[in-house]
Amino acid sequence: MKNIKLLFAAVLVSLVGCVDLNVTPDSQYTKDPSENSGVDPMILVEAQMSDVYFHLAGTLGRRYMEAQCLSSDEFTALAFDGGYYDSGTYAHTALHCNTNEDASLDWYSEVAAGITKANEIIKNLGSGASVKMTAPARAIRAYFTWILMDSFGDAPILDGTAKEGETVQRSPRADVARWIESELLEIIPVLTTEVSANTYGKPTRWMAEALLVKLYINWAVYTADSVDQYDAATAYNEKLADCISHCDEIIGSGLFNLGSMEYRFKFAPNNGPHVEDFIYAMPYDAINRTGLQYARPRSFKQLKNMLPNYYGSSEKFTQSFGGNMVVTPEFAELYCLEGDQRNLNILAGTVYNRDAKTLLPTEEVFMYKDAPVVFTKEITLAKVDNTIDVGNTNASYMQGYHSIKWFIVPTDYNNGRNQSNDLPIFRYADILLTKAEALVRSGQDGAMDLFNQIRSYAKAPVISKEPTLEDIYQERGREFFDENWRRNDMIRFGHFEDQFFPHYSDFPDANFDKRHRIFPIEKEMLDLNAGWEQNPGY
Repeated sequence: MKNIKLLFAAVLVSLVGCVDLNVTPDSQYTKDPSENSGVDPMILVEAQMSDVYFHLAGTLGRRYMEAQCLSSDEFTALAFDGGYYDSGTYAHTALHCNTNEDASLDWYSEVAAGITKANEIIKNLGSGASVKMTAPARAIRAYFTWILMDSFGDAPILDGTAKEGETVQRSPRADVARWIESELLEIIPVLTTEVSANTYGKPTRWMAEALLVKLYINWAVYTADSVDQYDAATAYNEKLADCISHCDEIIGSGLFNLGSMEYRFKFAPNNGPHVEDFIYAMPYDAINRTGLQYARPRSFKQLKNMLPNYYGSSEKFTQSFGGNMVVTPEFAELYCLEGDQRNLNILAGTVYNRDAKTLLPTEEVFMYKDAPVVFTKEITLAKVDNTIDVGNTNASYMQGYHSIKWFIVPTDYNNGRNQSNDLPIFRYADILLTKAEALVRSGQDGAMDLFNQIRSYAKAPVISKEPTLEDIYQERGREFFDENWRRNDMIRFGHFEDQFFPHYSDFPDANFDKRHRIFPIEKEMLDLNAGWEQNPGY
């Protein structure tokens, strides 16, 4: 991965000055090669695009997740008498006091490298290529640009290749949001509407519309005068009607639904490509497309070589576990609805071994050193400082509730701690709750039915009146726990500066600067790009 970063870093210094896609590049195509040929133009694109489709598998599988999850109220990161402190990268994120050398933020250049790959494909297709031919590359490019804009604010608009020696500049966040919007609106009509194993993990019309929905529901956040000027209580979102319209396009397609499978199976090993709820996902395979390592920091630290174990496997896990990412006490309060199948997301209190086929708890208690494992909601630190250290005893490993949403099997995990669970990026459930939110924000009825569709399939109690924004915020927490959306939601709903473990006002180094709603730019990028300035507040 480091070699890729360094290669891209050299390219980025000279990127972007020439942003006109109508310039004549060096390419074999001077007109759309599909014209009068009888050849599906997408066949010509597919061979070049596969590397771009899955470019961020490694980043999304670990570091991006750490930045999103640990900066939210979902998780905190523990150290065990210094173990897993890792120069403070996890603690800094949990306390909102990141530095630009934290490993959890070492992925800016990797995302931008994906944009460069997409631009090379567009260049190679030539000025005569139709919008339909370039649309998949532009969709991926828009998504990668959204990642940078959402996480880091101002971002480079890399919509073409540049002349040698030209330097990239970051554009204002609002301009980037408008550019992403214009790109998506132009390519949505020509992207494929097919939903099948053939289009799984690839950009479709529905993927682009789901990204546009995310852009629109956060429009007031992204177009605020500065990141700290967004006020959830007073912000006006001019794009709510457009947001609802694109939600309706996806809903009206009839191609997606909440699914016939139980909630827990949507995130299980070998969950794709048949999950009707997934609009767009990153496919993983523990052998052929590695990088997903969610279970490593979430599982009981001493799980290695234990039989029986709470994953219900008959084979031992031969790789070690971190056990350092645990659910905050505040977020754990959301798991309070009677009958809610999503309560199975976490291991709380006395832990029971699960059935590897049903993924349900058995009556067998999970034991460690001849004693039941009991995960405590409250977290007791060995010392109150910014290391978030709980010591290194048997009791230390049982601090905090643990996520088991991303279920694992030894045949996957024993291969370098990898997993074969596909990671959903956009889900139909999100479209339903986003439309409900947009309706409530615009003073319209209709959110209750959408809300209750989620509650019903989760077997949670339905509501009998229109939900409030706070109801929707809490429901989003339950539904999209551990899917990298909580930070995004917290900022939009005005909760990012809330107090949650250990992000308390009296805790050492806990930061409440509103400018920390975005992350600092990694040092490598600042060193390589003359004229770039660090984000304010860092």
